Amino acid sequence: MRLFIAEKPSLGRAIADVLPKPLKKSEGFITASNGDVVSWCIGHLLELEEPEGYNPEFKKWAHGHLPIVPQQWKLKPKRQTAKQLGVLRKLVKQATELVHAGDPDREGQLLVDEVISFFGVTGTKKDRMQRCLISDLNSSAVSKAIKKLRSNKEFVPLSTSALARSRADWLYGMNLTRAYTLQGKQAGYKGVLSVGRVQTPVLGLVVRRDQAIRDFISKPFYEVWANLKTETEDTFKAKWKPSQHCEKFLDEQGRNLSRPLAENVASRISHQPAQVSDIKRQQKQQAAPLPYNLSALQIDASKAFGLNAKKVLDICQDLYEKHKVITYPRSDCRYLPVEHFSQSSYVVTAITQTIDQINQHAISNLPLNLKQKSKTWNDAKVSAHHAIIPTLKKSSSLSKQEKQIYGLISRNYLAQFLPAYEFSTTQVEVTIGTGKFYAKAKETTVEGWKIIFPTKKQNTDDEHTEPEQRLPELMVGQVLQSLQADILEKFTTPPKPYTDATLLAAMTGISAHVSNPDIKKVLKETDGLGTEATRANIIELLFKRNFLQRQGKTVVATAAGTAFINALPLSATTPDMTAVWESQLASIAEGKGQYAGMMQPLESQIREMILESRNIIPRGLEGLGAPKKPRRFKLNKTKKRQKN
Repeated sequence: MRLFIAEKPSLGRAIADVLPKPLKKSEGFITASNGDVVSWCIGHLLELEEPEGYNPEFKKWAHGHLPIVPQQWKLKPKRQTAKQLGVLRKLVKQATELVHAGDPDREGQLLVDEVISFFGVTGTKKDRMQRCLISDLNSSAVSKAIKKLRSNKEFVPLSTSALARSRADWLYGMNLTRAYTLQGKQAGYKGVLSVGRVQTPVLGLVVRRDQAIRDFISKPFYEVWANLKTETEDTFKAKWKPSQHCEKFLDEQGRNLSRPLAENVASRISHQPAQVSDIKRQQKQQAAPLPYNLSALQIDASKAFGLNAKKVLDICQDLYEKHKVITYPRSDCRYLPVEHFSQSSYVVTAITQTIDQINQHAISNLPLNLKQKSKTWNDAKVSAHHAIIPTLKKSSSLSKQEKQIYGLISRNYLAQFLPAYEFSTTQVEVTIGTGKFYAKAKETTVEGWKIIFPTKKQNTDDEHTEPEQRLPELMVGQVLQSLQADILEKFTTPPKPYTDATLLAAMTGISAHVSNPDIKKVLKETDGLGTEATRANIIELLFKRNFLQRQGKTVVATAAGTAFINALPLSATTPDMTAVWESQLASIAEGKGQYAGMMQPLESQIREMILESRNIIPRGLEGLGAPKKPRRFKLNKTKKRQKN
């Protein structure tokens, strides 16, 4: 008997639907007429044992127990899914061949692997276990995946990486949460102070941004603009660039802080002859944005529709599992396998038939070139899963928000078949006396893929915004007339508070928030803080724990969140440490790193952090928090598995 073990019932049903009929449905599994059986997990059927499972004394939270480091890790069945675990146990014992059909990512790999290990499967049966990678729940795609089974051994590094992540989170979260909750109690805080390797640095990002905004003192700075006229009465503006002689009047960004200096320059160049001293013209083109991974989709959906990350993920799950109109949504990849290119015309047809009539008309008039193969089709960039794209299936029953998300996904896919955006740039240097002035212009020559992207409005209040203008025909050496110069007084602006979109962007581009240049260099090669599947839940978790709150569209820290971060050591609240962990986990997943190479140093680090915590009494938390009895610390699964 060949047994397929899917990650969830919806995937199990999709597999069964392509097996020989008739199908016999039983409780917890489906049998095909050829003897194949499909069963499933319901998300994680197992969880890491609680501390008291290793020693009953650990049920009480006490400094003397810390750090708790299991010598031999234990898993236990989750109470709510124990029945399905029993079904799988019997089927695995009966099976002669096993097929792993978890979701195509690290967590999906571990989810089934840990069940097989828990059952004690060894020898030939385990060695011959195969892997089925399904990222599209439509029948044709599922059938194709079943015909392309691979050895499950190929994916051991993925499972090892997820295992390291799970245990590292347990060690870090369990120990430091207990340590700081006990210290918080001494300070008069009523509640649990949850510490996590990702959630705490994310909270730290927000707290530090809030503090920077509070501490910010706006300063005026002054720009000088020359109003220039040609012999043919054409006019344009050019901005003064201070020379090295003016450095003492400039801030670190090169802005002039002296009004007298600006007035002096303006008076010296007004009603004076000027000359074009240099012209640089360039023709440029820009390729279309790649299809989405989850984080990029969540960021754009937040900007476009005000949807938070968790909502976007939930909508994507429905589009994937219920409607089957998009591929696997928890992807961290923005590339596609080359073999998918042959399906592009069918995907475009499905898009046209799924979206509303107005957009159908718009798509039919797009200059699509379905023979054009963009850089997104690249096998070398695709591992277990690929970018999120529409499937071959059409649907007429999408809700308003589902249409919005489907529309974004479709837009980025269609953009791959549109011409490149082409434009020309011109920079003119003008000399007036001894001063140098610069004028810039940009002109679109081919709109290309931008035809289906909304035009962004220019923010005239932005301190860095320069006026858009068309330049007249100019040549080097041409004599101009400088009219009355303008002095613009602007003010430095504080950092903007986080929104859902910018907080997600900060998590994905975490290297920008790291000060250590060596770590920054490493992190540019990784996917950021957290994973595609975890970021939304981490942000929501901070709201639930009353560490973050929303004020309109902005995300700010609460008093408790701020006081907590200020009490913790810097290493626990900055992304440096945990982002390096993400780099190590990615290395393990790629087969380059080792489990022990991450876990052994981590254990030593946690011991040091526990000792450090004993010296910290978070006085700023006094009187805050809800009156709760400390309960068992539950490790939140970093990947929420839907029960359908």
